[in-house]
Amino acid sequence: MRAEPFACTWLDTRQDRTDKVVLTANADHWNKERGPRLEKIVFHNDISPAEALNLVCDTEGEVDIVTEISPADIERVESSEHARLHAIDAMRIILGLVNRGVEDAPLDDARTRRALNMAVDRDRLVREGFGGYAYPAAGVTPPYAIGGLSDLQPYPHDPEGAKKLFREAGWPDGRALRLATLADLAGVAEMFAEDLRDALGIEVELTIIPNEELLAAQHALVEKVMPLPFDVLVFAWIDLTSDAPAAFMHGELYGETGPFRAGPPVEKFENLMGEFATEVDAGRQGELSAEIDRFVYDEALSVFLAYPQALYAVNKHVNFVGYATTFELAETEVKEEHWSRRNGS
Repeated sequence: MRAEPFACTWLDTRQDRTDKVVLTANADHWNKERGPRLEKIVFHNDISPAEALNLVCDTEGEVDIVTEISPADIERVESSEHARLHAIDAMRIILGLVNRGVEDAPLDDARTRRALNMAVDRDRLVREGFGGYAYPAAGVTPPYAIGGLSDLQPYPHDPEGAKKLFREAGWPDGRALRLATLADLAGVAEMFAEDLRDALGIEVELTIIPNEELLAAQHALVEKVMPLPFDVLVFAWIDLTSDAPAAFMHGELYGETGPFRAGPPVEKFENLMGEFATEVDAGRQGELSAEIDRFVYDEALSVFLAYPQALYAVNKHVNFVGYATTFELAETEVKEEHWSRRNGS
């Protein structure tokens, strides 16, 4: 992105993978208290998500854990004889990236962005879009983040107040709002579009980016060379650590070198992030994280939709321990009744 350190991003998600990756435990490791708890872990790259779900729900001996369960499959897992649903409070957010750089609509006006937030019925979104396995979002940082110190409340669902702010900001008559999303988030985007139409009384044009066009769309967003073809992009983002959320979440979404920033850099945000980046005291770093999240929230730099839980389908004889950030099996164990122990394998 720029000729300086830490100003680049990796986009090409195409990978050549072997059919399986096998991890074998080091039984001679010095830290006996930690484990190993499992002798072998096999990651399957040769099974589709749909087939994996069938195997964990209907059989034993082929698949024990399926990650990234869709809310549409929750009932299937919960009614399974062999599997159980595990929901983990994860460092994730689904939000609307607001393109503050458009020239023919006042998306650079905080009143417009607050109106978009007030148009959303987050309780309905969580209930109907995620089957209850999510939380209404307030700012970027989930309330269970170790280092977030966030005490924000979601924007209220206030259609009348939203319409009033929207008009005050001067949204042009007849100008449709261009909403875009990826295929996996189509259902969320459709509910969001319904809320915008109902609350603001405007036309919403929804574009769903097909998977085969995802890489090109990512390049357009990250390179910021051409005008972006959306007003709001419904987008899912994660954190790789729960104790310094501003470093990976806020910085990537709004920072000057952030790949997903949609609109010009924001001076106060850059100042806060600069202070955060040089702070070595963990307590003060947490305070700055909360201050950054409060600023992003007050300025409504995004439309904060939901914090989805990470959903797993797990064999009922597996004691699965999930993490808020990455998928790890360091503390996961299998019971005596597990097929591998019954078979002596």
